[in-house]
Parts: sequence; C-alpha cells; structure tokens
Amino acid sequence: MNLVAWLFRIVVFVIFVVFASQNSQPIMLQYTIDQSIELPLSVVLLIFFTLGALISMIFIRCQCSSSD
Repeated sequence: MNLVAWLFRIVVFVIFVVFASQNSQPIMLQYTIDQSIELPLSVVLLIFFTLGALISMIFIRCQCSSSD
C-alpha cells in the first residue's frame, strides 16, 4: 500500500511539473497597494501547490490526533 501511495504521489508531481513548465509567462503579484513582484506563472503554481499540500497535511494530522 505504501508503494502505491508513493507511485501516485510521483505521478501527480510529474503531471504538475509538466503543467507548470508549460505556463512560464511572467505574472505580476501585488501584495500591497504599491508593492508588487513579477514571477513566472510556473513558480507561482508550484508555491501555491506546495502551500496547499502543507496545509492539508497539517489539518489531517490535527484531525487524527484529536480523534485518539
């Protein structure tokens, strides 16, 4: 079962990397009224995908520990 989970994770990661590499146009992120940063779309996608995965893992661990 653990091998299947890791293979699934690798496949999802490869698909995401291919998708991100096809989206390399620069975008402007404005984080305050007068502050902004220009990054490739693929970098922004990778950052938010990673943040989403981390937040999901934190909530799953909190739910598992509270049910014990």
